[in-house]
Amino acid sequence: MERPISWLSAANGSVFAQSDAAITRRRALRLRARAPSSRAKVEGSRRSYLKTSATGFLGFRSGMARRRSHNNCKCRLRRANLILMTSELLTISEVRRRTQNGFLTARVHAQVESAAARATREGKPYCEISIADACDRMMLRVWDNHPDYKSCSALQDGDFIEIDGEFAQHQQFGLEAKSWKSRSLTSDEIANLLAGPPELRAKQSSDSAFIIQAVAAISDPRLRGICELFLKDFGERFRRTAAARNYHHARRGGLVEHTAQMMRVALALCPLYPQLNLDLLLAGILFHDSGKLWENHLPEDGFTMGFDERGELMGHISIGLELVNSLWRKLQAEENGRAWENLVPPSEDCRLHLLHLIASHHGDMQFGSPVYPKTPEAMTLHYIDNLDARLEMFAAGYLTAKPIAERIFDRVRPLPGNLVKSLEKFVTASSG
Repeated sequence: MERPISWLSAANGSVFAQSDAAITRRRALRLRARAPSSRAKVEGSRRSYLKTSATGFLGFRSGMARRRSHNNCKCRLRRANLILMTSELLTISEVRRRTQNGFLTARVHAQVESAAARATREGKPYCEISIADACDRMMLRVWDNHPDYKSCSALQDGDFIEIDGEFAQHQQFGLEAKSWKSRSLTSDEIANLLAGPPELRAKQSSDSAFIIQAVAAISDPRLRGICELFLKDFGERFRRTAAARNYHHARRGGLVEHTAQMMRVALALCPLYPQLNLDLLLAGILFHDSGKLWENHLPEDGFTMGFDERGELMGHISIGLELVNSLWRKLQAEENGRAWENLVPPSEDCRLHLLHLIASHHGDMQFGSPVYPKTPEAMTLHYIDNLDARLEMFAAGYLTAKPIAERIFDRVRPLPGNLVKSLEKFVTASSG
């Protein structure tokens, strides 16, 4: 019958509690038993010297063995404690943040993005597995002597797994798992994983409701109509799209977060600059990255951002222009076309200015825009877009970048240099 872990802990504790004097005494007794007889000791000084040397060597070996046994006991205790502890379930981003100052014991639920067999330069086989959740991704390397090597070698793209063990930051490879075990997720666990962590789920739901509210408040019926038609026809796909592949809001629903925050900035800015057309700016914000529904779309059942032929051949700006024209024609084909004939400004002007905001939002031809921003609304959209993207990079960098000095973090691309922690906000001293 296998002895319980408590027995292991108690046994090891008794070993550690023994005094050095007791250990030394028992070692002396063992060596005395191995020592030569009194008759042999008188055979000459040379032989006596050799036997004394041998005894010293035996004592040295005994001490080394005792130290190795002590270290092995500590390792076994550590593993036993890990088994007994219930690890906290965390997202990959949270694990990355908490491991900046040392190792962490945790559980991670994730989907396999890719799994491939690899070999070192010496020919030693291992598996390289990329896993992702709703917030982040990491690389898992499984060596051939790992207990789960066989099961990990059989993993397929799209499988859902749990990694339970120690996580730490490697100087070269970044976040990695150590002393871990894995298992497949249940159907309920998969559903919870795909829904995202509760905080992110609540934020994206709130952002989506805010976008609908902001669109409903647009005064111009043409701009409001095309925005509502977009949300009706593509709302579900919109809520699963990332704002980027790597740099900012690069997660399921990231485009909703990015769009909602840009709308909030526009609503706060336009009262300060009354010459801006708020209706046009809000519509431009909704459509500026609409082509990413084909560039950065994520499926319903996973976190892997695939590639779309239309996105590769045309890019999100061209797709966004085509989408606006298509929806505009659909609106005009209904009874709206005749009702819009006498509206001011003319409907064709509305369409052209909306297209210009999409085409120019990168701000420069070298960054992919076919034209420069040539209206106040186009310039405003460009800077709001850039501002929100950069501030998101700072926020993510403070959580995940490697600290290199007090209040200084390693560079997060494409930001131009190392990150420095912001000055804390002034707090008024409490009276009394």
